[in-house]
Amino acid sequence: MKTIKFDDVNQGEEIPSIEFGPIKQMDLVRYAGASGDFNPIHTDPTLAKEYGLDGTIAHGMYIMSQLSRVCSNWINPNQVSNYNVKFRGMAIPGETIICTGKIKRKTEKEGKRTILVALQAANSEGDIKVSGDFTVIFI
Repeated sequence: MKTIKFDDVNQGEEIPSIEFGPIKQMDLVRYAGASGDFNPIHTDPTLAKEYGLDGTIAHGMYIMSQLSRVCSNWINPNQVSNYNVKFRGMAIPGETIICTGKIKRKTEKEGKRTILVALQAANSEGDIKVSGDFTVIFI
């Protein structure tokens, strides 16, 4: 992580993206253990099918946590004041997820300098799984 300065960024610029996957069933089992969320739609393909799914789906929070790496790889996490997301689609084992960010707004008001970065996690076909934004404060 390098030090990013307010004057070094511009509205419309993309920040470094990350890619992870393909998602494996074991990734979901490990995340279930870490999070305590053992809902069988995430861990048991047979039961997931009984619930009407084609198989297991990734925890939304797993995808959200991977997306947060776009922030923490780019800027000091202590500078992030807000991280907001919406879950938009289900991610499944076998998918590769691309997490991207783009500077949406840069403001300086009363000595307070901030940027708002739009985020997105989508599979390689472009189907959005999670979207949102984070705010960075520059002192």
